[in-house]
Amino acid sequence: MSFQKPSHTFTKIHLKALRTNSLHILFTLSFTVFINTFSFAQQDLPKDGESIPAIQEKEQPITTLKDSTSINVEQLLGSKKETDSVVTDSIKPKPLLSSTISYKAKDYMSFKKKEAKMYLYNEAQVVYEDMDISAGLIIIDYTKDLVYAKGIKDSSGVYSQRPVFKQGANVIEPDSIVFNTETRKGLIYNSQTEQDQGRIITEVTKRVNDSVYYLKNAKFTTSDNLEDPEYYFLIRKGKLVPNKKVITGPTNLFIYDVPTPIGLPFAFFPLTKTRRAGILFPSFGEDGNRGYFLQNGGYYFPISDRVDLAVMGDYYTNGSYGLRLESKYATRYKYNGNLGFRYENLITSERGFPDYAKSTIYNLRWSHAQDGKANPSSRFSASVNLGSSNYYTQSINQLNLPNTQNNTLSSSISYSKTFEGEPQANMSLTATHTQNTQTESISMTLPTFQGSLSRIYPFAGKDGVKKGAIQNINLQYSVKAENRITTTDSLFFKSGMFDDAQIGAQHSIPISTNFKVFDYFSVSASTTFQENWTLKTVEKYYDTTNEEIVTQDVNGFDAFRTYNFSTSIGTTLYGVFNFDKDKEGKKLQAIRHVIRPSISYNINPAFDNYYDDFEIIDADGTTKGEYTRFEDNLFGAPNNTFSSSIGLGLSNNFEAKVRDPDSTKTESKKIILLNSLNFSTSYNVAGDSLKWSPVRVTGGTQLFDNKMSINFGATLDPYALDTNNTRINTFNVNNGGSLFRLTSANLNLSYSLSSKDGGKNNQNDAVDDRLLSGGRADDLFGVSQDFAAQQGSEYNEEKEERESDEFYNNKIPWSLRFAYAVNYGNSTRQNEISSHSLMFSGDIELSPKWSIGGSSSYDFKNNGFGLTQLRFERDLLSWRMNFTWVPFGTYNSWNFFVGIKSSILKDLKYEQRRKPDEGL
Repeated sequence: MSFQKPSHTFTKIHLKALRTNSLHILFTLSFTVFINTFSFAQQDLPKDGESIPAIQEKEQPITTLKDSTSINVEQLLGSKKETDSVVTDSIKPKPLLSSTISYKAKDYMSFKKKEAKMYLYNEAQVVYEDMDISAGLIIIDYTKDLVYAKGIKDSSGVYSQRPVFKQGANVIEPDSIVFNTETRKGLIYNSQTEQDQGRIITEVTKRVNDSVYYLKNAKFTTSDNLEDPEYYFLIRKGKLVPNKKVITGPTNLFIYDVPTPIGLPFAFFPLTKTRRAGILFPSFGEDGNRGYFLQNGGYYFPISDRVDLAVMGDYYTNGSYGLRLESKYATRYKYNGNLGFRYENLITSERGFPDYAKSTIYNLRWSHAQDGKANPSSRFSASVNLGSSNYYTQSINQLNLPNTQNNTLSSSISYSKTFEGEPQANMSLTATHTQNTQTESISMTLPTFQGSLSRIYPFAGKDGVKKGAIQNINLQYSVKAENRITTTDSLFFKSGMFDDAQIGAQHSIPISTNFKVFDYFSVSASTTFQENWTLKTVEKYYDTTNEEIVTQDVNGFDAFRTYNFSTSIGTTLYGVFNFDKDKEGKKLQAIRHVIRPSISYNINPAFDNYYDDFEIIDADGTTKGEYTRFEDNLFGAPNNTFSSSIGLGLSNNFEAKVRDPDSTKTESKKIILLNSLNFSTSYNVAGDSLKWSPVRVTGGTQLFDNKMSINFGATLDPYALDTNNTRINTFNVNNGGSLFRLTSANLNLSYSLSSKDGGKNNQNDAVDDRLLSGGRADDLFGVSQDFAAQQGSEYNEEKEERESDEFYNNKIPWSLRFAYAVNYGNSTRQNEISSHSLMFSGDIELSPKWSIGGSSSYDFKNNGFGLTQLRFERDLLSWRMNFTWVPFGTYNSWNFFVGIKSSILKDLKYEQRRKPDEGL
């Protein structure tokens, strides 16, 4: 045994072991397969060097949904089995998404469980919290918390259904977008978004949160054409705060993709829809007499949501300066208004030169309007325009050219209140101001009080029915009190303006009735009692030393009372002249004539008890002078001459019935031939001479579909003149003349015509400025040259797009306006035209973007043109260009302006002016 070979021994032992442990080996292999199968089901990674064949999974079936579906992500994926040995953990696993996702698609929605992704195709939409994404294709990655969105190509290969990203009020339209629902950050490619009036086209946008976006290679513009904007600011790097601002690094202006030298190292674009405080950039230029200047620079203060304030100033290198305060206020459903004050210290030439001059001018304007529904029983309104009489003509920052033609400044502030009841009581307080800019005279009432009671019918029936003369008797009560001041421009707002103030009150009680007689005649009768109060009277006496009449003021309360009586009777007559009795279809079918004759009788007693005498000693002896202590009374002096007069009146109206040119209409068309033709005169029964008053003739009509308005008037005197041109008690016809002597006449004609589309509409804030300044609403005196102030006013207006026509000149819109006036005077045989002028203006749109216009006037009496203005306007899409020119006259000047329409970039403009005091 000991000599046996080792190799043989080992082999023998090995073979023996295989035969003995076969069952154990089989059990081990079976256990290994079981463990591997279990481990693969749990998706554990295999060991290095081992390979596992891929297992093909069957995809989920495609589901087509038309409606929005809300699915919980955890339920869709199924719950995970915990592999940790600890059954219960204090830290719960975080869900894939923190909120529910709602989504829909037109064609299909496919969820791949292995990838944990949802695919939405064609008109897809995903809503997650406040985020809304719409696109042609949307992919939701649940494992990475990402949402991919992009467009799709249609059958023709066109990229369509670009993503639309909405979050709150922010809307972004990119080519594609990647959004992380966990961090709420995202990348947006080739996006387009609109902020207020600005549009931003960005190559790459990084969304940090809902209030901060970082931009790269972005274009900022206000153009409506986002595919090919006519201008934009290229922002290489920037930061966007939606609805607030855009802050950029180096940026410069591009016009049709052509870079311009206009650039800034950094820029700030406001996007806020609410008001913010900020600097108002001035405009600069040169004035021939005052040097270089900066105008309208200042600061804007948004005091509150209801009121704001803009403080602006002007400065000239010769020392002249100006200050402007502008404020607007409004409370919804209650009131709104604006307040403005302007002050200018003007220096002409230089100190030491013979033409050196220094002056100050100012202007105060206030407009207040109350909403009609705010308080039906009380109302407050204001329209104030006061200041230096020469403000509009001398101001160096006055660009509203029509204001220079105003001859009157007027103001009114009023408060009224109604006290309901029976009878109803009304009261009002009014302060007025009237200023003549030529004579510089000023008349003011500070204030005027008026009170009244409604009509009272003491004899009316219990049912309120009033029949006959007795039941129609009614009376009223009214009182008017004034503090009237008359002064001049030099004494305005000084103590001397109150020296000649007049204070008084007038009480009035009218009693009247009306009734019919013979069913066709209307009769009215009335009597009025008045009592006048005053705090100042006069006393006159003759000073023998100086041989003159002396008038002294007597302070103290005094009063006088008057009354009068009047009655009238009138009727209405109708006459129809039928020219188409046989129904032949004549063009002129009938004329209707309405006549309203009336006769009145008035009695005014003499109140000579209020008159006193004083002796005047002259060379011929002693004479007596007569006066009343109430001769300077605010409401006039009592009458000292008895008058009894008969008034005659006749009014006419002419209408025609014509065949309508439209053959489809069966009814005739009514047109007005004469809207009114009135005659009036009176006869003084108690007079001793010149009993007949001049006949007054007035009339008016409208022609050409109410486009032409005509008004005329004349005065016819039946009495003749002597050699001194004084009226004498002799009829003109008995003095070798005609029946009546034409003493005055006037004719006013206005005509407005236009093409079907009309001309340019000039209704804007400049029109309100002209009306507040006492000017005309039309443009016959020209238009404002303050184009910078008009920026943004028309930007949001909807404009009608005219149909394109090969022959555009057949559709050129135009408008034309005329105003003709002539006045004739011959009261003292002067036989002259006192005034004779023609004003005209018009606009023509040569193309949808080009318009020209002008306004002027001609004085036929002085043979010369008045204020003339020529204007040109070019619509440059997002820009506007204006040029106005006053070629001759006192205000000869020109103004060129080009700027962006949008109000958010209103400071981006170029403006050049030539002042009126410089030669062209």
